[in-house]
Amino acid sequence: MKNIKSVLGVAAITAVAGTALVATNVSAWGDSDGGRKSYTIEEINNGAIDDKIVFNSISDNPDLNELYFVQARAADSKNIWNADYIEVENGKEYIVRLYVHNNNPRGTEMVAKDVTANVNVPTESSKSITVTGTVSASNSTPAKVWDEVVFKSDTNTFHLEYVKGSALIENKGKIGGTTLSDNLVMGGTTLGYDSLDGQIPGCFGYAAIVTFRVKAVYDYDFSVTKLVRLAGETEWKKQVYAKVGDTVEYKITYKNTSDSLEKDVVLFDKLGSNQTYVPGSTKLYNSNYKEGLALQSDGLTTSEGINIGDYKANAAAVVTFQVTMKDDNLGCGGDNVLRSWAQGYIGHEATMKQDYADVLIYKGCPEPTEPVKPEPEPELPETGASDIAATALGAGSLVTAAGYFLTSRKRF
Repeated sequence: MKNIKSVLGVAAITAVAGTALVATNVSAWGDSDGGRKSYTIEEINNGAIDDKIVFNSISDNPDLNELYFVQARAADSKNIWNADYIEVENGKEYIVRLYVHNNNPRGTEMVAKDVTANVNVPTESSKSITVTGTVSASNSTPAKVWDEVVFKSDTNTFHLEYVKGSALIENKGKIGGTTLSDNLVMGGTTLGYDSLDGQIPGCFGYAAIVTFRVKAVYDYDFSVTKLVRLAGETEWKKQVYAKVGDTVEYKITYKNTSDSLEKDVVLFDKLGSNQTYVPGSTKLYNSNYKEGLALQSDGLTTSEGINIGDYKANAAAVVTFQVTMKDDNLGCGGDNVLRSWAQGYIGHEATMKQDYADVLIYKGCPEPTEPVKPEPEPELPETGASDIAATALGAGSLVTAAGYFLTSRKRF
């Protein structure tokens, strides 16, 4: 029997991952036999598990207590792994890992079969979310062992999002550094040593570490509403009529409808066409500025927006600003609906809510102009003798008629 003290493989595995196994040990664990028996290295060397295959049961592993084999850390930290809980930040990614070790010291004589890792990442939102990892094998005793790590926030409800394609296995075998199936968090995926065939021999040299990533996303609960009025009026409405050249005033209201603090609330407004922002017209109203604070920034109607600060549960803020109506491309013959959207964002991962208000501008079309009709050409009389005579008689001059008649006869 091999003395397992001389074959510690965890340090070599974690060197591949670039980290050391350092963790606090408070989280819950269990197994399918209704308990969670542990052994010291000396007890195992003295035959405590004999011909049984047992996973993750060594309490004095120099690198970790194997009962606490599920650990996590922030992705941007280096060596600080925690087996208890992680305080999350909005939008930040975290690495979760499972240590997988067949504790039998007899190596290839005691191969665990159908070894599977399965991780439960809850999809619900809460201020505390428990991620549970399970390692199982068809010939191990107990058949399954599990441990957990808790993600929590003291201020905000959040949910965890599994980062697709992030699951990896690290070991000393041929598959070290291999990407695992996303089934790791959807029912389980098969592990192995030289291939993903479900077979892992006993002892430290064959141990593995499975890692994957999750992202914490705060579930902000807030509202954003927008109203409008003609400048100088008192009643706010969802829509108003205006004329070209009029100034209207918009009001954006933000309210924290959650029971948590919401930090870095950003508002901005997407003005519709035919509206020009009035520089310097933005004002902020909240519990600190009840009379209104004129803002130095005119970024409200730009892509940058304005940061109006942090707000506790049920707190609210109002931002007002003015625009002037113009005619760049108004259509004629009816109401032009100039719709603009107010949007509110929270945090650098930007949970967004929006609302709109309308300004209606009527533009009539000019009256159509009738084309000038040309005068008809006068009809020329025929030059026949009888026509000329009749015309002359109609005029009441018999003498003239007779004269024309005689003249006519002379022409013929």
